[in-house]
Amino acid sequence: MITRIKSVGTQRLSNNSIIPPQGSDTEARITLGLLNAVGENARVSQRSLAGELGIALGLTNAYLKRCVRKGLVKVAHVPANRYTYYLTPKGFSEKSRLTASYLKRSFDFYREARAQCDAALAISAGRDWRRLGLLGAGELAEIAMLCALQHEVEIIGVIDEKAAGESVLNVPLVQTTSELGPFDVLLLTDSTHPQRTYDRISDAVPSERLLIPDLLQVTRTLSAGDAS
Repeated sequence: MITRIKSVGTQRLSNNSIIPPQGSDTEARITLGLLNAVGENARVSQRSLAGELGIALGLTNAYLKRCVRKGLVKVAHVPANRYTYYLTPKGFSEKSRLTASYLKRSFDFYREARAQCDAALAISAGRDWRRLGLLGAGELAEIAMLCALQHEVEIIGVIDEKAAGESVLNVPLVQTTSELGPFDVLLLTDSTHPQRTYDRISDAVPSERLLIPDLLQVTRTLSAGDAS
């Protein structure tokens, strides 16, 4: 049976090829990034904006037009067919509001992640699974490492196929489970591509030895034994 670590209503962010519904987390994140970029550099190009925001050029243009329509950004034409963008008073106000909202969501994520990592580590210790590996480097892995200090478990390594460096918070960083060495259980901590990481490892590790926080919203593949 795959062990699920319950969540209390978390949300995922993703970049889409069309503008997401107004009020969504994705829209707020991209709008805040755009307003910050314009506020820092009035001569920023749409192409550099797209690269900074990590979205398509066409989507960047659509967001800029939306911000202009909403009165958040003002556009001025300058020589050599260039444009400059300025935040309006309404734009500055919206940037402050979105920043406060982002900080709250970040705090909520940390609180949820810590609760679920604590629960996973308690399960591991309770089953006498002392040697624990983390699947995926990043913020969630670092939260798990801090939580591990409160439990009778040892984080023996962080597995990340794109690992760069030798360690994370003094914990060995490796690319494969074979490099990790003997382990009792793995905790999925890849918050960037959790489904891909799960799909890659699920056939190689017994499902009961794979702990998955619900906040990652991974779709589990059940074996015949799990389904029965």
